[in-house]
Amino acid sequence: MSQAQSEQLARRLAEIADSKKAEDLVVLAMGELVAYTDFLVICTARSERQARAIVDEVRVRVKRDAGLLPGGVDGGGEAGWTILDYLDCVLHVFTPDARERYGLEELWRDAPRLEVDLGAPEAPEAASA
Repeated sequence: MSQAQSEQLARRLAEIADSKKAEDLVVLAMGELVAYTDFLVICTARSERQARAIVDEVRVRVKRDAGLLPGGVDGGGEAGWTILDYLDCVLHVFTPDARERYGLEELWRDAPRLEVDLGAPEAPEAASA
């Protein structure tokens, strides 16, 4: 996957998570810091139930839209976090306590943040449906 495709996927992961009311979305550009991924997409879910909804929606829509399945999935349940590893992009969905405990933004504070335009109004045809 090219750098541009990786960035497009990272933006798509953030958009889908946002559509399920994920909070505090951050996209970190990791390409210059690590070899295992280009982007980390980090978000917070208010509860385990919402975290499952975010993860399920991302899996379904990325498979439908891009034909991609995560190379790995970890966490879930009582852990307070779930990771969907799309290799070039990794999505981290945390509950508030787990996000604070793991502190990925602090760990990767040197990583540039990718600006993502979230919360844009829906297209008129989608809003009226």
